[in-house]
Amino acid sequence: MKLLGKTSFKEHFLGIVFAGIYLPYIGFDKEVKFIGYEEAEKYKKSTSREWTDAIVFAIVAATLIRGFYLEAFTIPTSSMEQKLLRGDFLFVNKMAYGARVPNTPISFPFTHHSFPEWIPFVGGKKSYTEIVKFPHAKLPKMGDVERNDCVVFNFPAGDTVALEKQEQIYDQLVRNLGRKNLWKTHTIVYRPVDKRENYIKRCVGLPGDVIEVVDGELMINNELAYQDAGLQHNYTIFAKNYALSKKVLLDKKINYEFPEEPYRDELGNIIKDRNGNPVFYKYWNPEENQYRFTLTAEAKNKLAQFPNILKIEQQIEKKDSMGYSDKNQIFPSNKAYNWTVDNFGPLTIPKKGVTVELNETTLPLYKTLITRYELHQLEVKNNNIFIDGKQVNSYTFEMDYYWMMGDNRNNSQDSRFWGFVPENHIVGKAVFVWMSYSPHPEEGGFFKRIRWDRLFTKVH
Repeated sequence: MKLLGKTSFKEHFLGIVFAGIYLPYIGFDKEVKFIGYEEAEKYKKSTSREWTDAIVFAIVAATLIRGFYLEAFTIPTSSMEQKLLRGDFLFVNKMAYGARVPNTPISFPFTHHSFPEWIPFVGGKKSYTEIVKFPHAKLPKMGDVERNDCVVFNFPAGDTVALEKQEQIYDQLVRNLGRKNLWKTHTIVYRPVDKRENYIKRCVGLPGDVIEVVDGELMINNELAYQDAGLQHNYTIFAKNYALSKKVLLDKKINYEFPEEPYRDELGNIIKDRNGNPVFYKYWNPEENQYRFTLTAEAKNKLAQFPNILKIEQQIEKKDSMGYSDKNQIFPSNKAYNWTVDNFGPLTIPKKGVTVELNETTLPLYKTLITRYELHQLEVKNNNIFIDGKQVNSYTFEMDYYWMMGDNRNNSQDSRFWGFVPENHIVGKAVFVWMSYSPHPEEGGFFKRIRWDRLFTKVH
């Protein structure tokens, strides 16, 4: 830039941020001349200018890397345990499935959809603008999404959000509170695809697959699905006349989400077991000395060897065991489908170019897909279905879809609750954990809580 006599901060900024536009512009400008090395060297930047240029370059470079190559994510919940743990810090390869061109390219650096709450005046407010919007487009990909990949994606059901209850799915709030009441009492916002919350789950179903869950066992195309060593289920533990020791469970590396304080009764008194020890278990039946744990197969076998364990039973939600309000939370939230998290399907995952019949039975499965993901107008009049004003009895999918589930099967908000993940919501593939820090204070100080054996481990 200096060799062409372009030395101002504005010119350098345009040359870095809008290189594809600005450089061709000055290249065709007849007034721009090559001034030579000697003349260019006469120009010296001030110290403040040097720092400003360095900071701008660092921000631009980091933004490009974060947007198109690698992005760091943290694991805030236990939904992927034991493969990915709470407190894991990992990198996601955005080139794996083809980096997306941002839908909303103008946003504040290093934010997702909102400013952090601690920032004065703008905390919690939108950190991007939709003045400039791009349609869905991808750069060349390294490969396709494969079954059992750990995938980061934008949460499809997060297109509409109640800001006061962002942790809850908007559609469930509508069913529980009513649309009119919800809009009257909450602030409702719509988010473009690239600004929806980032989720990480295991892709268990590909376009065209038939998925089914039978008594907690996942079946893909009528065959038992891949069973990762970290896969977890809920179990009821029947013990003898004393409670399980929190310390022993931690020493044996049997995972359990312990609270920092013992549980208390309605009067505020600490709940104790028969030996007078404080109880740290949320799901504990003191009369029968039963517990509910979330365990891997290995942890279950370890626990079964404890001398005070009588038996261990896997908890299974049968199709007729859930009330209507609970079943209403399971996809597709329609009484015609008697499904639970442990007994679900069979269901065929939509595939681009495949045509399905539309009727009263199938419409609940595909209505959201047609209207919110593929952006068509759909109406039902006198039991007839109209798409974009035309009466239809079938629909051809315009995108591929995927089925995502957490390894912590009974403690994961996944596709069993909100359905299919469209291809334009896929962000990237989790590649490795670079840092892992336990959320349990009882495990010791800072260095003791670092999970050294997980540092720089590959995610698979």
